[in-house]
Amino acid sequence: MNEQTFNDLPSLAEHLRDELDKKEFILLYAHNGVGKTRLSMEFKDYWKRPNNKRGVMARDTLYFNAYTEDLFIWDNDLDNDSERVLLLNSQSRFFKALDEVEMDNRIRPLLERYADFDFRIDTEKWEVSFSREVLDGDRHYTEYGIKVSRGEEKIFIWCFFLAIVQLALDDDDGSGPYGWVKYIYIDDPISSLDDQNAVAIATHLAGL
Repeated sequence: MNEQTFNDLPSLAEHLRDELDKKEFILLYAHNGVGKTRLSMEFKDYWKRPNNKRGVMARDTLYFNAYTEDLFIWDNDLDNDSERVLLLNSQSRFFKALDEVEMDNRIRPLLERYADFDFRIDTEKWEVSFSREVLDGDRHYTEYGIKVSRGEEKIFIWCFFLAIVQLALDDDDGSGPYGWVKYIYIDDPISSLDDQNAVAIATHLAGL
């Protein structure tokens, strides 16, 4: 096995880009707290480095990490305690084509693999509301404005990300809203998930 040492995270990020000229994907393993998320940001922001040797002049990396999850923030409706929604950061490039590509219909088939709740994206208010079918004895109804669990929230964000990945993969000529994507960087998509969903995500990733 060849062993290599790098002076800093930017050097490692540059090495990964060199390797991806020859490989389809790279799997990294490291314990918590050693810098995996920081490495993902160095990889993403490589184009910002002056005189980078690869001549990268613009963003080229779609990434999933803790920062991606922070683009979604709960409004828990503290006044009325009835209509909880997940707010979307409208300034992020991540949501660039939200009102153009029927994202609901792209996410829903992915989400159905993992969860039993439904959702609706409001592209004017930049928010997501959730609902769930409830069977209470002989009574069947839909509960709206629910707050999903932390694991379910993560699953939803993951499926949102996968829908964007599919848009990028389907963009053969680079003319679409995600035509700028050359690399996809995924950092720890299974934290906060139970074992069943962790295995399901690993299987889905292998298929992609």
